[in-house]
Amino acid sequence: MRIRAHRAYKGDPMKAILVLEDGFTLHGKSFTGAFEGGGEVIFNTGMTGYQEVITDPSYCGQMVCMTYPLIGNYGITREDMESSKAHLSALLVKECCKRPSNWRSYCSLPDFLMEQAVPGMEGLDTRALTRHLRLHGAMRAVISTGEMDVTTLVARAKALPSMEGQNLVAKVAPKEPYIWDGMAPKKVSLASDGKHNWQGTGLPLVVYDYGIKWNILRLLTQAGFEILAVPPDFSAAAVNASGAKAVFLSNGPGDPAALHKEVGIIRELIAAFPVAGICLGHQLLGHPVGGSTI
Repeated sequence: MRIRAHRAYKGDPMKAILVLEDGFTLHGKSFTGAFEGGGEVIFNTGMTGYQEVITDPSYCGQMVCMTYPLIGNYGITREDMESSKAHLSALLVKECCKRPSNWRSYCSLPDFLMEQAVPGMEGLDTRALTRHLRLHGAMRAVISTGEMDVTTLVARAKALPSMEGQNLVAKVAPKEPYIWDGMAPKKVSLASDGKHNWQGTGLPLVVYDYGIKWNILRLLTQAGFEILAVPPDFSAAAVNASGAKAVFLSNGPGDPAALHKEVGIIRELIAAFPVAGICLGHQLLGHPVGGSTI
């Protein structure tokens, strides 16, 4: 990941508007320049960890409202990435700090978002937005620094695809297997049948990466596992040939009910291995044993 030299954001604020599909409207301003975009709006109550949220693949297709009022005060660091890039559709905050104070920081939040082409909007009444979402549920919305007509933006929000039925895993999941070297993914070559040359550093674990956060890989390693991460279409037969002793299903974005092929693979896996899942992986695990998700 390329990070520019640390500097304060000096852009001029631009008026911006957020319009939900039900017509709920809030005004604010951009801290990343001109934009128009949309997605499903959700909120996150973390007091810290905004960089982890921004780089978490689970937020693909979503605009995230941070409920804590000041975001960006410790900048962006190399150590706190959860993937190689930003994945969310927009970051919505009450106030963005443009001059961070942190000895680990290499750039400001506005600089990072602009480099990643992610819109940032501040000056929102994030309490009102959060309460509205709590009462009515997550919904689609559009943000804009250009078009300000509410009726037009409501129509654009309603035209966005619903999260229900969307397979967003395909947008963020890896195409090839890899191992975790302690800091970042490292490509690995497997035999044609899937056999893997384990190094003996821990219990052999196959991790299905549907959009995993790197910290999950760090914690699994600390817990005593040696990790082989694989793409969502990695077959159960290949897992068996790999020499793994257990399987872990990761987090990821989108609707688990849309992942029919992945559920079929999991159905085979649970007949042969101990299998655990987190977030999307947990939801996927429910389908082959008779559960459903909404």
